[in-house]
Amino acid sequence: MRIRPAPPGTGIVFRRTDLDGFEIEAVSRNVARVSYATSLMKQGVLISTTEHLLSAFIGMGIDNAMVELDNLELPILDGSAQPFVQMIQKAGIRKQRRPRQYLKIRRELEWREGNKFIAVYPSDSYAVSYSINFPHPLIGKETFQVQLSNGSYLQQIAAARTFGSRQDEQAMRNMGLIRGASRENCIVLTQDGIENGPLRFPDEFVRHKVLDLVGDLALLGKQILGKVIADRAGHAMHTALVSRILRDQTLWEEVTVSANPEESAVVSAAQAAAAAPF
Repeated sequence: MRIRPAPPGTGIVFRRTDLDGFEIEAVSRNVARVSYATSLMKQGVLISTTEHLLSAFIGMGIDNAMVELDNLELPILDGSAQPFVQMIQKAGIRKQRRPRQYLKIRRELEWREGNKFIAVYPSDSYAVSYSINFPHPLIGKETFQVQLSNGSYLQQIAAARTFGSRQDEQAMRNMGLIRGASRENCIVLTQDGIENGPLRFPDEFVRHKVLDLVGDLALLGKQILGKVIADRAGHAMHTALVSRILRDQTLWEEVTVSANPEESAVVSAAQAAAAAPF
């Protein structure tokens, strides 16, 4: 994988270098299968496991980038967004002259599916509150709230790793999932503990859910101004929220924050690159 600079207004675009440079925009209309990861598809061409990199872009304030891949799946690296953040920091970020356009939430949207809930409310900043409830002695009920500003993403979210159960491993592999999963790129849960501790945060599990949510909401195509509350939601509800927001234009408006204007940003020409570890 290689990340290249892109002109203002480009957004985030994936390019399959193994398929004559076929391009897939990271926007809601291209969302494909959503189960244990968020995938994009356009004209039958697939990009899988996009959420961690998209989350890093939002957390770093990157609006425009061209992501080149020579395969259908992004590198999982250590299972968090931190390696992507570090590569972007090393490459450098260049401000662009065009002011950043935000998608500002004007009125609330909320819905429930069984015990799952997700909602978005008006706010002058981007805030997330996430709750999970897993029947595991190390997890149980966890809630985490964060304002995605002033370096909060880098300090509190980026390093949180994905996780999975050793108990479920074989069934998921039989379905063609988690083909690259290992102890190096996810937290492996046993029946009553973890195989590869220690945790990076006491509540690393719910923090990773926030990381996923931020990545999935990047498919709005713009950074948002709104407060998102999720309870046991998951990728399918995250991306459904994106679709519902975009379908109803009375829910939002495009704005430029004039009081403290932020310019759009792009990964610098130094580029950032990653090789898949599997």
